[in-house]
Amino acid sequence: MRLFSRFLFSCLALSISFIEISVAQDTGSDEDPYIFVLGISQDGGTPQAGSNDHPAWTDPSKRRLATSLGLIDPRSGKTWMFEASPDFRQQWYDLDMQSRSHSSQETSRDTIPRRAAPDGIFLTHAHMGHYVGLMFLGHESMGASHLTVYAMEEMADYLSYNGPWEQLVRYDNIAIRELRHSVPVQLTDDIRVIPLLVPHRQEYSEVVGYRIEGPNRTVLFIPDIDSWSDWDLEGTRIERIIETVDVAYVDGTFFGDGEIPGRDMSTFPHPFITTTMDRLADLPENQRSKIRFIHLNHTNPASDPSSSEAQQISERGFNVAVRGEITRL
Repeated sequence: MRLFSRFLFSCLALSISFIEISVAQDTGSDEDPYIFVLGISQDGGTPQAGSNDHPAWTDPSKRRLATSLGLIDPRSGKTWMFEASPDFRQQWYDLDMQSRSHSSQETSRDTIPRRAAPDGIFLTHAHMGHYVGLMFLGHESMGASHLTVYAMEEMADYLSYNGPWEQLVRYDNIAIRELRHSVPVQLTDDIRVIPLLVPHRQEYSEVVGYRIEGPNRTVLFIPDIDSWSDWDLEGTRIERIIETVDVAYVDGTFFGDGEIPGRDMSTFPHPFITTTMDRLADLPENQRSKIRFIHLNHTNPASDPSSSEAQQISERGFNVAVRGEITRL
């Protein structure tokens, strides 16, 4: 009976892990590389530790993994991750399963060898929800070998000279490849990634977003930014960036003021979703529809697709990212 109970629990846990996944896909060739959304929540996931009254504890459909994107190239069979979140275990499993199910090899998924690790991980910055998943690469867990971690200079130094992360470097679990602002990284003949510095809290490292370019389409990924006006002061307007991409995953941490009772949210270093929508309201519909809000805090009502806030986002021509959605490149 005990063995049966464990089996039943394992099956239930596996089914729960996929409840949030969407089947929405962009049209395009099966051979084209694509972005696969692995999680949409803020660093601590949903529900967060300590928020014991959150409905997601008893309703698995409301659970959300921390923000991460996967990049899959069916032609080469290679995969990459953007962010190493606290949910890395589940997200690497999801990415590997998705990659094998869409392999260009003329074999069934069951005959394609499982990959030990992704071909690389791109980090945005040193806030816990964006890099602590690297711990699973160590000898205590996966025991990865020379896995390429892409990071800006300060982020690279932080990992190289601070424990426990420096052990990953010393044991050759990871090999850090240092990035430079606006300098492309060529992953394959038709996939390249460009880091873009953005203004955000920099206690331990600089902060970047990424421009991910494929043979036909381009995706923007900016999960964290202090404000769009701060970026204006640095000479970059989000409207101009949106014009040059096909899909933009942008900071949607908080829906609006008053979301967290008793807190002055005017000092929070994130643009409200309402603020972003107001700023971009005059863009044509085909530009507004590129936006996918991501990195939603556990308090953000827009993470519930049935909420009035999610409906408002849709009515104004914008979107909320969904775990499992695909964007062809």
